[in-house]
Amino acid sequence: MNFGRRNSSSRARPRTVAIVQARLASTRLPRKVLRDIGGQTMLARVVRRLQRARGIDAVVIAAAQAESAAIVAEGERLGVPVEVGSELDVLDRFYRAAQAHGAEVVVRVPSDCPLIDPHVVDEVVAAFHRHRVDYASTTVERTYPRGLDCEAVSGEALERTWREARAPHEREHVTPYIYEHSELFRVWPHKLAGEDYSRYRWTVDEAADLKLVRALYRRFDNQDTFTWREALAVVLADPSLAQINARVRHKSLGEK
Repeated sequence: MNFGRRNSSSRARPRTVAIVQARLASTRLPRKVLRDIGGQTMLARVVRRLQRARGIDAVVIAAAQAESAAIVAEGERLGVPVEVGSELDVLDRFYRAAQAHGAEVVVRVPSDCPLIDPHVVDEVVAAFHRHRVDYASTTVERTYPRGLDCEAVSGEALERTWREARAPHEREHVTPYIYEHSELFRVWPHKLAGEDYSRYRWTVDEAADLKLVRALYRRFDNQDTFTWREALAVVLADPSLAQINARVRHKSLGEK
């Protein structure tokens, strides 16, 4: 296969595709990706933010076959392609979406991160190239708030992972085979210098998470151009915001 082979001779940079995995069957907050946040779905918030990242050439939604109709409709409304694939083998779904869109570098962002910052995405992509690695991520060693989850992986590394990964959690969560096998892949943890805000939770798994995110969007008139630093300043100035979802525990890899 030629998928994922970086070809620097044809253009200035490898084709970089952001893939957003979207599903409706969340046990803690069903249909969460279509929940409203200030007049837009959560999925729309993620997509629009990613489209502002300068290092991204295309944004694609990867949906599970069994629940794809509503997500496909939302993708059409947003003007974003939706690739439909396996519900359980998410790695296969992700890989085939990347392959279908000629990705040489793939950026993975969850659909439950409506505060994803395009500047952070660009920083991760830049670090990926600068350090000449197979994989760069804000999640390997967390310093950013949860919800600024961004991974950049080479097409070659993704293809190898697709061929070799066998464990259920490796197939379901796409990238564990990479960051759990540093002897096979060059991994770069993208971290803040001298700062740690990982105690803050800006991802959406439960109703309390959604309440916080909606509150933050209201602080910015429901526009989605505010940065994570601006959101952090609001949270630091009003500690009651962080208390909204303080009791929500983080999901383990095996949870839906």
